[in-house]
Amino acid sequence: MTGSLPRGVRLGVDVGDVRVGLARSDLDGMIATPVQTVPRGEAVARVASEVAASGARVVMVGLPRSLSGQEGPAAGKARAFAAELVAMLSGTGDHIEVRLLDERLTTVSAHRALHDSGRRGRKHRQVVDQVAAVMILQQALDVERSTGARAGELVRTEPGDPHHPPAPPAPGTQQEDSA
Repeated sequence: MTGSLPRGVRLGVDVGDVRVGLARSDLDGMIATPVQTVPRGEAVARVASEVAASGARVVMVGLPRSLSGQEGPAAGKARAFAAELVAMLSGTGDHIEVRLLDERLTTVSAHRALHDSGRRGRKHRQVVDQVAAVMILQQALDVERSTGARAGELVRTEPGDPHHPPAPPAPGTQQEDSA
């Protein structure tokens, strides 16, 4: 590891149109585990509640991109969710980082993992968002351990906010196209 990050819980979020998956790490940032699936309309408040309950200092929100790296409507929804979360958390007085992490193919991988484990159809719809959130967070934790830096793109409260300077993605967070 090239740097040192503070110890603490991190959260991972997979934003969908209907449901949002939530995952959390242990204090040492070694492993991501599922928390729950939340209806989309309740998700920002639920994530903020989990931040307070767990003492999390960082929330990783999955940013779905196409294989070519382009952002479509789903990425816009993830960015809007992240901005709404930053706005809600900024009222707490704590400095909680919200970061966007490239999550190409995590939902596809989550569906495949659930299918391979024997969960079929409707049964896995209830947990696929949690599994995707775990995959997003575990990717971030792995990058943190290998680089010593936070993964992803920091979400700022407002353009030009000196407390949230722009941050480029950490090394190793950009995935290569597989197509």
